Amino acid sequence: MRRGPALLGRTGWLVFAAAAILALVVVPGLATLPPPDSGLRLPAYLVPLFGKYLCYALLALALDLIWGFAGILSLGQGAFFALGGYCMGMYLMRQIGTRGVYGNAELPDFMVFLNWKSLPWPWWFFGYFPYAMVMALVVPGLLAAAFGWLAFRSRVTGVYLSIITQAMTYALMLAFFRNDMGFGGNNGLTDFKDILGFEIQAPATRLTLYAVTAATLGAAFLLCRFIVTSKLGRILLALRDAEARVRFLGYSTAGAKLFVFVLSAMLCGLAGALYVPQVGIINPGEFAPGNSIEIAIWVAVGGRGTLGGAILGALVVNLAKTWLTDAAPEAWLFVLGALFILVTLLLPKGILGLAARLSPILGRRLVPARSGSDV
Repeated sequence: MRRGPALLGRTGWLVFAAAAILALVVVPGLATLPPPDSGLRLPAYLVPLFGKYLCYALLALALDLIWGFAGILSLGQGAFFALGGYCMGMYLMRQIGTRGVYGNAELPDFMVFLNWKSLPWPWWFFGYFPYAMVMALVVPGLLAAAFGWLAFRSRVTGVYLSIITQAMTYALMLAFFRNDMGFGGNNGLTDFKDILGFEIQAPATRLTLYAVTAATLGAAFLLCRFIVTSKLGRILLALRDAEARVRFLGYSTAGAKLFVFVLSAMLCGLAGALYVPQVGIINPGEFAPGNSIEIAIWVAVGGRGTLGGAILGALVVNLAKTWLTDAAPEAWLFVLGALFILVTLLLPKGILGLAARLSPILGRRLVPARSGSDV
């Protein structure tokens, strides 16, 4: 019996193990083991910052699954991310209880301020963590399913799909800015106190959230890798390169695209749910169309269609953003635009593509052929 391609090759497993050790052992160790006055101890503010980077990496991975392997350039992934974040934010707001400014056990402070008399129905059951986590997956998934079913059955592709996903994101941003939506208006949701009974600002809680995010990113990478090395993955690559031929051969192109689109949206929602307790706020600004465009830049910089490259691109660009917005905040947007232009013109395959060009042996390990890759 013919065996399918391995999930990861030897090099891939070594890289994955090294990344796991770095994320789950080295960083937590530097945050806790050295004495507080030691130069080796990781500053407390870096733990949630690294956790935020890992959430962005999960977001880039989700986009790369549909853009790099199925040719679906969605500029609405930021909307799915924000919806997942709002689901977690609603749970965290319900945990505040009487510790809010107005001391109301049932209504969040902004609802008391706006003279809401009772808790709106979308907030029901968000006092329970399992329900909030399920909703962080289901709400983006349902929106993606409805949107994708209409778009893919109508054979909307290319730039037209990108435009309507961007329009969807913008419409949601305008809706969530309204106070009568019941989601905090332009201020959003913030001032969280605890999660699952643990103080959200405590170092141990922050470290746990970081570790959970790192483990989730690793699991999501393996899941996406499994998909792209399966028969479905080969169909997705064929869809990306010659959709009409795939349709002629009798495959359900709409069904395959809808599946990965919904899965990508759910991964984005999960990233948003992990992001909010580490950052401490969620507001309509997360729906901004520019955020979704920035996700595409992360993927392009790292290497579209490589999975590992998407993660690398998200980490590299956001590290540069953190440094530049502190050193020269007015220059960051110009640098980001120039970076996108340079990558498009000079490095169409991103950082991993450059590595492949410099070292053919390394390239075969890092940049996938049509059947898959080791990393």
